[in-house]
Amino acid sequence: MSRNLKTAIFSTVLLLLISYPLLGLKLSVIGIGLQVEGASPRTLWTIAIAAALVFVWQLFRDRLPGSGRFTALLPSMPSSVTHRLTLPSTQRWIIMLLVVVALVWPFFGSRAAVDIATLILIYVMLAIGLNIVVGLAGLLDLGYVGFYAVGAYTYALLAEYAGFGFWTALPIAGLMAATFGCVLGFPVLRLRGDYLAIVTLGFGEIIRIMLRNLTSITGGPNGISSIPKPTLFGLSFDRRAPDGMQTLHEFFGFAYNSTHKVIFLYLIALLLVLLALFVINRLMRMPIGRAWEALREDEIACRALGLNPTVVKLSAFTLGATFAGFAGSFFAARQGLVTPESFSFIESAMILAIVVLGGMGSQLGIIFAAVVMVLLQEMRGFNEYRMLIFGLTMIVMMIWRPQGLLPMQRPHLELKP
Repeated sequence: MSRNLKTAIFSTVLLLLISYPLLGLKLSVIGIGLQVEGASPRTLWTIAIAAALVFVWQLFRDRLPGSGRFTALLPSMPSSVTHRLTLPSTQRWIIMLLVVVALVWPFFGSRAAVDIATLILIYVMLAIGLNIVVGLAGLLDLGYVGFYAVGAYTYALLAEYAGFGFWTALPIAGLMAATFGCVLGFPVLRLRGDYLAIVTLGFGEIIRIMLRNLTSITGGPNGISSIPKPTLFGLSFDRRAPDGMQTLHEFFGFAYNSTHKVIFLYLIALLLVLLALFVINRLMRMPIGRAWEALREDEIACRALGLNPTVVKLSAFTLGATFAGFAGSFFAARQGLVTPESFSFIESAMILAIVVLGGMGSQLGIIFAAVVMVLLQEMRGFNEYRMLIFGLTMIVMMIWRPQGLLPMQRPHLELKP
């Protein structure tokens, strides 16, 4: 009982210390100065009731009915269904079905829905690349958004200063991001765990600050605008084509519709995601994919088997960064504007959350997790509580299914009785 009392007091004090400054105080502009004001009585009573509930829960949690069996209150799938869904063959068929649906539904969906689906596909591509580093190789990378920024700014700079088109700049953006991934890989070869995460986090922030300070090249905080959209065999989807080009609706002789551009961008994103899924599935069956998994499980055993951890880590960083470069290049083409603030740490946290939520190493899980996370992000009615919902979702997942929604089933051998 005394132990529970200490825990209850500590939890209540911690809740008050966090909640009252965030919810109970606010800044108001008075003339040219700032003034701290208290919140409404309703907010203060809400904080007090929450603190009381936490105190009671921590004090009597051992005596409450059902204590220690929180996971039993959450819905669970039968073990046979879970086993079947985690099989690579089952996930492959589900992905093929999703691809067929994804190819058809944009022609019947609304423009806003197609635009959100395009954003989901961007995050799927980013999560696929990070899944190589975190899910397969077991290297915690918190600066993955830096490679995303490199790909975006590569296309923006090539289009601004050299007049490159999207399809020409796309492989160059992937190559530049891969180069940065390889450069990052060398200093962190001897680091693991938290130390690796801190170094990669610093790398992502260095990229963002460098892009902000190189005003003469990158435009600084204002970024680069008027980035050209992708074309289809030289045909533009705009209402009026640039000089020397022709629009799609003029070439085929039909009325202009702005929805066609949104659908075209969606199909490009889908094509890039399919290419990424194909490459990843092939690599996982090759020796390099097995080497990533061996490195994740035990680096010492990996070295004892004759594998070179240096090459394995560099390959993971390089290939993961390549897909981020492709996603960044497409992001710049879709937005038409890139700024350093588009590549903050919260983006890296978002991509990492998708990988963890979906299941380490699972492609199908990443797709479902990206849908969930982006839809949570787009809930305009709950804009103020979006991060709170995001945090609660992650907490419930860590309690209910810490392995992720659809984890990858690891290969194993069994001796028949």
